Amino acid sequence: MKQLEERPVKLLDSTLSELAGTAARPFPDARAMPPGVYTSEAFLARELEKIFAQDWICIGRSASLKKPGDYITYDLAGQPVVVLRDGDNMLRALSNVCLHRMSTLLEGAGNTRSIVCRYHAWTYNLDGSLRGAPFMKETTGFCKEDYRLPSIRCEEWLGWIYITLNAQAPAIGETLKPLEDMIAQYGMENYVECFRETHVWDTNWKVLAENFMESYHLPVCHAATVGPYSRLEEMECPPGLRAFNYHWITKDASLPIGNAHPNNTRLEGKWRKTTALLAIYPSHLITLTPGYFWYLCLHPKGVGKVHMVFGGGLSPDFIDDPKGLDYITTLKTLLDEVNVEDRQCTERVFRGLNAEKAAPGHLSYLERPIYDFMQYIAERTAGIERSFAVAAE
Repeated sequence: MKQLEERPVKLLDSTLSELAGTAARPFPDARAMPPGVYTSEAFLARELEKIFAQDWICIGRSASLKKPGDYITYDLAGQPVVVLRDGDNMLRALSNVCLHRMSTLLEGAGNTRSIVCRYHAWTYNLDGSLRGAPFMKETTGFCKEDYRLPSIRCEEWLGWIYITLNAQAPAIGETLKPLEDMIAQYGMENYVECFRETHVWDTNWKVLAENFMESYHLPVCHAATVGPYSRLEEMECPPGLRAFNYHWITKDASLPIGNAHPNNTRLEGKWRKTTALLAIYPSHLITLTPGYFWYLCLHPKGVGKVHMVFGGGLSPDFIDDPKGLDYITTLKTLLDEVNVEDRQCTERVFRGLNAEKAAPGHLSYLERPIYDFMQYIAERTAGIERSFAVAAE
């Protein structure tokens, strides 16, 4: 029995050691992360403990919660969370677990005047306080005022909702101030979300995250959609910073909404045709163009499954355009096709990672963001120290 218990620990130690060694390579000699980082149950457990239970996790746009009672539920590192607009129209996150027999409370997204447990009808106000509990008055020691759903840290940054289980984590605005300055010219906080969906794909969450971080795959994986418009030689992949990585594409877009609207006076010069691809650690991924944005928010549901929040929308200029509805339809149609292609590619990668003879190869210079992501993963899980001697431009 002791040998059986020690085996997963040894395998985890081996995976962490291999990851640390791979992360220690300089970028010109960089390789992809070892297969065990994607396929090990023990490594996933470490990620949930060291990453998802500690860092800020994005769950979508704050504008999706417009009025009091609007809510979204999310499972964060084993903790069910509900994020809502309370009676004072403030954004609030609460534990989504009843304080009686610990049933989960709300599901999905919607609007509610109160939070009612569907097991015994204990009912909570939108601030988490207990409103009522049937047949409890005669219970010795029960006091309604003693019960309040625990709060979860929740903050807004440029129109995004972030939550964390870490009481000591620096504010998200402080953490992402360098990125905010870098993309200020776009005015991302004013972009309007036009659709939001949730999906589960059969791949590891890091495979999907890495797929979003690099554009090296665009001409091949997306040959039928955006690939023909992707000029790899024009992409800029500078070193990332502590909380995020990024790269730029300057191009004539395949869609009118990919470039700045004629009424857009904020963006000048090359910025009218520049797309920013942003990866905010651990799992918030954004494509930000002068006319539209789309994003993924990822959370593992096991080694080989990833829960994805997928959304997107337009800049105010295109929303207000007489063809605004047509632009939304065009964008959604394109992104649905892109997602089909990405799903096929990322699920093939995960199948390959499980092969006995799977081995990581060298990274292209266009995969700099993946190298930086590996450094982040290795820091959180294996305790390596990252270096930022080379400043990002």
